[in-house]
Amino acid sequence: MSQPAPPTGFTAAHNPVDTQLEAADVLKIATLAQLQLSQEEAARYASSLNQVLSLMDTLSSVDTEGVTPLRSPFDHAQPLREDRATAEIDRSRFQAMAPATQDGLYLVPRVIE
Repeated sequence: MSQPAPPTGFTAAHNPVDTQLEAADVLKIATLAQLQLSQEEAARYASSLNQVLSLMDTLSSVDTEGVTPLRSPFDHAQPLREDRATAEIDRSRFQAMAPATQDGLYLVPRVIE
């Protein structure tokens, strides 16, 4: 099975990270995500995120010209199991536990008016 060719004219842009995240940046993001962080936690997260961004910058600088994109780390297609039912469902047993049923269907409260 052959690998697909990269799109014509495609080049990976190398944009190094010029700025470092600070605790204040992390606190702002945490506020937007409705998370509460202490100043110490924000400083730790900023340091960790800066390490990740630095690694990404290092990876971005690697010359990949002429490298064929990898679709899978495996040499062959992974086998798929046959799609078939493996167990019978006893509907009457499950519906006996339900708060309300009618004609074999589960009745639930209306949520859209």
